[in-house]
Amino acid sequence: MIHPTVIAPPPEIGQIVTVRQRRYAVADVQQSAIPYDVLTQSRNSYHHLVTLSSIEDDAMGETLQVIWELEVNARVNEKSGLPNPSGFDPPAKFDAFLNAVRWGAISSADVRALQSPFRSGITIEDYQLDPLVRAIQMPRANLLIADDVGLGKTIEAGLIVQELLLRNRAQIVLIVCPSSLQIQWRDQMREKFGLEFRIVDSDLMRTLRRTRGIHTNPWSHFPRLITSIDFLKRDRPMRLFKELLPADDEPRYPRRFDILIIDEAHNIAPVGRGKYATDSLRTLAIRTIAPHFEHKLFLTATPHNGYKESFTALLELLDNQRFARGIEPAREQLQLVMVRRMKSELPAQFDGTPRFPKRHIQAIEVAYTDEEKQAHAWLQEYTELRQQSSNDAVERYATEFMMKML
Repeated sequence: MIHPTVIAPPPEIGQIVTVRQRRYAVADVQQSAIPYDVLTQSRNSYHHLVTLSSIEDDAMGETLQVIWELEVNARVNEKSGLPNPSGFDPPAKFDAFLNAVRWGAISSADVRALQSPFRSGITIEDYQLDPLVRAIQMPRANLLIADDVGLGKTIEAGLIVQELLLRNRAQIVLIVCPSSLQIQWRDQMREKFGLEFRIVDSDLMRTLRRTRGIHTNPWSHFPRLITSIDFLKRDRPMRLFKELLPADDEPRYPRRFDILIIDEAHNIAPVGRGKYATDSLRTLAIRTIAPHFEHKLFLTATPHNGYKESFTALLELLDNQRFARGIEPAREQLQLVMVRRMKSELPAQFDGTPRFPKRHIQAIEVAYTDEEKQAHAWLQEYTELRQQSSNDAVERYATEFMMKML
């Protein structure tokens, strides 16, 4: 005799369930319109689409959708009251329990205690904790991290992200970087902080369309994403991103997204000065999405390109409450959001040895041939003639640009 399979009843919103060996909180339950058992048509004869939110420490906030009746060994964690005391625990066991409770509550009880440096697989340098301390003290962590090359801006951003995740101040993270750095960011976050990120590109969009349907939005399928600025600025990716924003494009509280990290942030600033400092497609893309993020981290080793209009526009993208485009920023306001350290400014290590090897610059003379010298002289003469024939400032500016290219 074949016994019918006993199907567990679907959970209710708010219950804690165990699915695929991990614990989740039930966020939504939707019942199918057509029963799979037309004979009984009871509640247990319908499939249920259950939306889950992870409560595990290493995947806090990750979402998962499952068909409850088709999941293997899915179960609801039964509600239970206080256990009946049967005796006293050994002192060592009770002490370990108290330590676990303190460690779990320390981030909310003591804002000065940091967790991310002790939960990451990196060797911490003291100067790398400065941006982290600033970030947790700010209601909105808007920071321009402009440290010198090689000081570990990626590590500093990873520490901030992990700390905000542990404190439940953030869940959704988007990293925007040059396309050549996407894999490096993904590997760094996975190996050093245990955070899984997915790269959003054309390949991922094709995969999602095959596996989840043509209407799947790549910007909402996973809480931690990496993309390139040149992919984000395209028409289709930007249109899909705008579908997740409010209809009137006005930011609302709570924000739709949590943390925006822009690597090589100088690439999104307008280029030029005065009326020539126009927004590029990269600038327009970031200007569209940045207001909908609660926290923003801009990383660059060259924050200022010499043009005030470009620098102030970058600061406005970071925090439009403190800064405005074209207006010289106040020094005290700039010091609150900008972290700038050079290698030469950092003190030596505890044993007196320098942190970084000293850089020696040596000039190397290049012997040009007579033909090369003659070609350069002709080009210089041609440049002067072209500049003399310019009719106005616009033509002169364009001529200078073309001559520099040559």
